[in-house]
Amino acid sequence: MSTTQNILSWVVILAVASLSACKMNYSFTGASIPPEAKTLNIKYFPNRAGLVEPTLSQTFTEALKDKFINETSLILTNQGGDLIIEGAITGYSTQPVAIQGNDQAAMNRLTISVQVKYTNTVDDKMSFESSFSRYSDYSSSQNLSAVQEGLIQEISQWLVEDIFNKAVVNW
Repeated sequence: MSTTQNILSWVVILAVASLSACKMNYSFTGASIPPEAKTLNIKYFPNRAGLVEPTLSQTFTEALKDKFINETSLILTNQGGDLIIEGAITGYSTQPVAIQGNDQAAMNRLTISVQVKYTNTVDDKMSFESSFSRYSDYSSSQNLSAVQEGLIQEISQWLVEDIFNKAVVNW
């Protein structure tokens, strides 16, 4: 075996050994979850906002569950869990933005805020408590009740993405 082949063989062996020694599982979604973590418990997010939209809690909680089920290998459980996500919807409001010359709003903004507690029982350093808030603007010529469902879906997806990234992507 030549010196070049010998060096190449050692490089390949070291690369394989390095990769097999890694302590994280990586997925194509960018999630890095400790291999010891097998289960996930996502608790129902009650709506504690001053203004309560009846379907928001269910919509948000299910979107969060769907994201983790579809993009990780974790198994959803109702008790315990290696990773636990809980919290509440703390804000749901609409307000005018983009005021025109005649003191009327050209756009309105729907804002949703959530408080999240993420517990990683495998690696406590990764646990956090944090608030997340997102909004979407809609034309003031539209009635909120006409666009509300679509806005809730859109904002919920953004909030879920933010929570997912902070919990398991760690960028």
